[in-house]
Amino acid sequence: MSDLGLSRRLEAPPEASPRARAIALRVLSPIQTFLHVQAASGIVLAVATALALTLANTGLRTTYHHILETPVGVRVGELVVEHSLHFWINEGLMALFFFVVGLEIRREMHAGELSNPRRAALPTAAALGGMVAPALLYALANRGGGPALRGWGVPMATDIAFAVGVLALLGKRVPPALRVLLLALAIIDDIGSIVVIALFYSGGIRADGFVVASAGIAGILLMQRFGVRRALAYVAPGFVVWAGVLRSGVHPTIAGVVIGLLTPARTWLGVQGLVGVAKESALRLERGLAEGVPGEIGSENLQEEATRLELAQREAMSPAERLQVQLHPWVAFGIMPLFALANAGVHVDTGAFSPSRVSVGIVLGLVAGKPIGIVLASLLSVKLGLGLLPRGIRMKELVVLGTVAGVGFTMALFVAGLAFPGAAQLDEAKVAVLGASGLAAVVGLATGVLLLDPSGRAVEGAAATELEAEASDER
Repeated sequence: MSDLGLSRRLEAPPEASPRARAIALRVLSPIQTFLHVQAASGIVLAVATALALTLANTGLRTTYHHILETPVGVRVGELVVEHSLHFWINEGLMALFFFVVGLEIRREMHAGELSNPRRAALPTAAALGGMVAPALLYALANRGGGPALRGWGVPMATDIAFAVGVLALLGKRVPPALRVLLLALAIIDDIGSIVVIALFYSGGIRADGFVVASAGIAGILLMQRFGVRRALAYVAPGFVVWAGVLRSGVHPTIAGVVIGLLTPARTWLGVQGLVGVAKESALRLERGLAEGVPGEIGSENLQEEATRLELAQREAMSPAERLQVQLHPWVAFGIMPLFALANAGVHVDTGAFSPSRVSVGIVLGLVAGKPIGIVLASLLSVKLGLGLLPRGIRMKELVVLGTVAGVGFTMALFVAGLAFPGAAQLDEAKVAVLGASGLAAVVGLATGVLLLDPSGRAVEGAAATELEAEASDER
């Protein structure tokens, strides 16, 4: 290939070594599980969005909004905490969404794409380009626009669930490296969005809130120091962190990210420890059979060994990975669709479709800014020798990646709610996000069909070669 001098000659790869296979099991298995859940989640998100739009544009519109504004609270003695259902979804449940994001960032920094500077350079550059270009296009469309300019952060983020879903529809055309690159880019994209939310979309800062949040963080670190391993034990200090961040004026969902990043990414026991415990259990059971009635063993012994093995299996996974595996399906199939149901219900009328500066800026940012920023930043990174294109990724794949990354949705709706709280532009922003995300998905799908090899033969064996390179790095 000769695209801008970035071609590589594709050769038949050597058979992956046992060490490379071990790396594949350790690194790729969690990634594949994560992508599988996200792809399925995209379908549920689409259904929730369609339902929200239906409710907001039929006779159920008043009931829909009334339910969202229903007060929900907790009373403990004289202390009363009460907010609308919409608040608890956006500020409460979404903190769990950001907690899972923090866990994934922690895992990737420890043993994933972000743990190796060489491999992290390209997705980092691509993500930065994919954030800066949309923001600039939005700012250009809204220069001198007053309050409308606050929406510059709306088209910056990629919705990983819908983006992975689009790639899934392309089937064998998509090389595995492209899915991994999209995941790494989306994670860095989330980090950027978190920073933008914390710095630019938070209220007046109150020092006493940070004191409360610091007390919660100190409690978490102290419990970790004393070896407290039960996840439920951390709910109380985690709630203190959330309440402190809420009081501080910083958006409370940032608390979820902070707690996720504090979660240990190393195992207490490890795989070798699990094997050792399993061998010891087997020896004890064999000894029990030899000393007792042939072919029989006490149920108490079986229960004891089963409990010991269950505990060892739990301790063989790091807390960050275990919690991410447990919570990710709940977030993907519960919290995210509920967020879509509560936030995508915009009443569509003639005025909503008017080409306002807000809507034009968002559509330009997601549909044009994302692919332009991602492709140019990636090529610049490679040209400067900072990043390396994964095996099987060429100019064509980068274009597909950029167009698919224009699907903003969840994070874009979230930032829109922060940028235009109660403002007239909020409905315009929501309609623009939905329309631009749908357009980006269609363009990404069409681009993939036109540019990618339908047989997938052009990138066969790329993963094995990549694993060999990683094994060489680890030696």
